[in-house]
Amino acid sequence: MNKYDAIIIGAGHNGLTNGAYLAKAGLNVVVLEKNDYIGGASVTRELHEGWHYSNASYVCSMLRQAIHRDLDLSRHGLLIVPYLGTVNFGDDGTTLVDYANSEAVYLEWKRHSLHDADASFRFFSDLGRYAHFIRKTLLRTPPDPTSLRPRDIRELLFLGKQMWGMGEKQMYEYVRFFTMSAAEFLDDYFENDLIKAAMATAGIIGTALGVYSPGSAYILLHHVMGDVDGNIGSWGLPRGGMGAISKAICGAMQQYGGELRTDAAVQQIRVRNGKANGVVLDSGEELSARIVVSNLDAKRTFTKIMDRNDLPPGIYKKAKNFKIRGSSGKVNIALSGLPKFNGLPDNRYINRGGMNFTGSLETMERAYDCWKHGRWSDDPFIEAVIPSAWDPTVAPPGKHWVSNFIQYCPPELSDGPWTPEKRDQFGQTVVDKIERYSPGFKDLIVHMEVRTPFELENEIGLTEGNIFQGELTIDQLLFNRPFPGYAQYRMSVKNLYMCGSSTHPGGGVSAACGANAAREILMDLKRPNTVPEDDFYDE
Repeated sequence: MNKYDAIIIGAGHNGLTNGAYLAKAGLNVVVLEKNDYIGGASVTRELHEGWHYSNASYVCSMLRQAIHRDLDLSRHGLLIVPYLGTVNFGDDGTTLVDYANSEAVYLEWKRHSLHDADASFRFFSDLGRYAHFIRKTLLRTPPDPTSLRPRDIRELLFLGKQMWGMGEKQMYEYVRFFTMSAAEFLDDYFENDLIKAAMATAGIIGTALGVYSPGSAYILLHHVMGDVDGNIGSWGLPRGGMGAISKAICGAMQQYGGELRTDAAVQQIRVRNGKANGVVLDSGEELSARIVVSNLDAKRTFTKIMDRNDLPPGIYKKAKNFKIRGSSGKVNIALSGLPKFNGLPDNRYINRGGMNFTGSLETMERAYDCWKHGRWSDDPFIEAVIPSAWDPTVAPPGKHWVSNFIQYCPPELSDGPWTPEKRDQFGQTVVDKIERYSPGFKDLIVHMEVRTPFELENEIGLTEGNIFQGELTIDQLLFNRPFPGYAQYRMSVKNLYMCGSSTHPGGGVSAACGANAAREILMDLKRPNTVPEDDFYDE
C-alpha cells in the first residue's frame, strides 16, 4: 500500500497549485486525476485534428501574479497576452468597442453618450477601489469571526483597517454594493442602454442570477479584480490555451518532486478513528497518507466520495444545501477562416479581444427567465473570443477557432433530461445568433463541440456545471465559504482539507484557493511556509 504525506484529489489548477507548494516544502505528494488529462476546467484539448480548444474555461485574468512569480511559471512555458479590446453588440446592431487605451475608450463612449463618457471616470474609480479592497483578501485565509485566537483577531483588525481606509461615505456605498443588482449599480452612473448592458455582462457570467437580481453587482466586481502583467482589470489569453496554465503549474509541482497520476478516480475518502488517512480508487487500489486534500466542490466531496457516517452531525446537510446551481454552457467552433462581423473594422484590436453578443439588459434578463423555467433562451448572452487570431498554436495555419461562453443554460430541463439531440439544438441556437451578427459564419464551420451543464458535470466534475464550484452570493463568501466554521480550508474530519473553488476566494482561474490551503496545511504540519500572502501590485 502506497504511503504519502499528502493525497490531493483532482488535478485542476487549484489542486496542482496545492501540490506544488506542498512538494516545494518537501512533502511526498501525489495528485490524483480521474481523467486521462490534467487541468479540470482549465484545459486544452485537441478534439478535431489541428484545432486545440480551451473547451471549458477560456480566459485568464485572476491568476495571482505572486503565485505566477513564486512558482516561476514562465520557466514552465506560461505566457499570457492581454486583450487589446472588447466589442459589445446591441440588439439593434449598434456596437460599443472597449480598447485598452483609456482615451480611445472615452471617445468611443462619447459617441454613444457624453454623460456616460464623463461618468466612466467615476465608475471605474469606484469599481477599482472596491476591487482593490477585495484583492487584498485573495491570498489571505479568512478569519473566524467567532474566534478569540490572536491570528483571527489580527485578521479581523486587518479587514477593519482596510475598510476604514475607504472613508465613511465609501464604506456605506461598499456595504450597499454587496446587496445591489448589477443593473441598479449601473443606473447610478449611466444612462445609455448599450453601455449599461456592456458593463453588466461581468455580473452574470457563471452565476444563477440575472442583471436585476440582488447580489449580481458583486459578481461584476469578481470579474474585474484580476490583472495581466500588472494591468488591473485586464483579461488575457494564455499561449497554447487555458491548459497551458495547468501544464505550467504541474511542471512546477513535478520539479519539486510531486507525483501525478491520471486515470485514478477516487471512489471514497478513507476515515479511521475520526481521521482521514487515505483514499480508495475506483480500481480498488488503496492509498494512504497523513492528510487528504479535496480539490472537488463541497457538495461532491461530502455527498459523493465520503461515507455519511464518517461526518459530524450537520455537515452532510450543509453540503447538500450548498448553493451550486449551474447556469452556463460552452460552444467551441473550429472555422475554416476568420469571420467578419457587421459594423466592425477588420483590425487586430478587435480580433485579439472579446466579443459580447450583449443585446440589452432586458434581453439578458429574459434569457435568465428562460433558465428559471428550465429551458435555454432563443436569444442568449454570448461571450466569444478568437484565440487563434494571435496564437498560432491552437489552429492550423489560416484556420481559426472561436470560444463561446453562454448564459443561460439550465442543468435540468423542464421537458426531461439532457440528450445529445437537445445538446445539439442548444448549440444550433448559439450558431444562429452569431450568424445574425456575422453573415456567412455558418459556412466557415468545420467542427463544433457543445457542452451543457450535463457535460461539465460528468466530464469535469463540476456539480450542475457550476464553474465557480459554488455560487458567489454573500452567504457563501469569505468566512462563510463553503460553510460557516469551515472557511479556513480545514474540514470537519481531522486531516481532511479542501483546496478548490468552493473555498475562499471562490471561482476563476486564480490558483489562490490551492495556495491558501497549502499555507494552512504547512502550518498544521509545522513545515516551512513559502506561500505568498500578498500580491506584489497590492503592497
